[in-house]
Amino acid sequence: MAQLTPVASFRALHHGRTPGDPLILPGPWDAGSARVFEEAGFEALATPSAGVAASLGYADGETPGDEMFAAVARIVRAVSVPVSADIEGGYGLAPKELVARLLDTGAVGCNLEDSADGALKDPARHADWLAEVRAEAGARLFINARVDTYIEGVTDLDETIARARAYVAAGADCVYPYGAPADHLPKIAAAVPAPVNQVALADGPTPRRLGELGAARITFGPGLQRRAMKAVREVAEQLRAG
Repeated sequence: MAQLTPVASFRALHHGRTPGDPLILPGPWDAGSARVFEEAGFEALATPSAGVAASLGYADGETPGDEMFAAVARIVRAVSVPVSADIEGGYGLAPKELVARLLDTGAVGCNLEDSADGALKDPARHADWLAEVRAEAGARLFINARVDTYIEGVTDLDETIARARAYVAAGADCVYPYGAPADHLPKIAAAVPAPVNQVALADGPTPRRLGELGAARITFGPGLQRRAMKAVREVAEQLRAG
């Protein structure tokens, strides 16, 4: 039997999940943290753009594309498990170049956002762009389409579902309604013909509970990097105290 490619293996991890057993994808911000997560036994990883930005000394959303791709490549090289990359809105690259840059890093997938500069993009135009990315990538990349309605203050469930369905129709493998309320998540999962990604926040439902609500995949945004930096800060304070 032929062995699955890394991207095919990663894609398969999203399907056939039972409620309460979502795919958990820790978010490494550098090569060292990636190795820690792999050694802990996680099957795959998903970089957070804000966490990587912080590790490089940038505010969220301000990392130059070249530096983000280079950071992703270092993370991929450090581990043997599949890595998906959060590449924000694509850094203004045309689909052909975007796909080529991603494949050069060794990443098996990507997050792509549908907002820019604090505003939602036109969903039809964004879906067309996603379709171009899919056409360039073929089956070589797993596309996770982030839906930023809740981030941008649009709490209408129908709007979120419409965007998610349009992105799946354009070729997205997964949708990511970041920060969807717990009572919306089952309705989104029921209405969208693709796995749903959800973020696990420190003050929100547990990953298991998010899985029970319909999420097939759990990521953490920059939360894990911030927890690590909190620990570093505590060490620094102890050192200063003598």
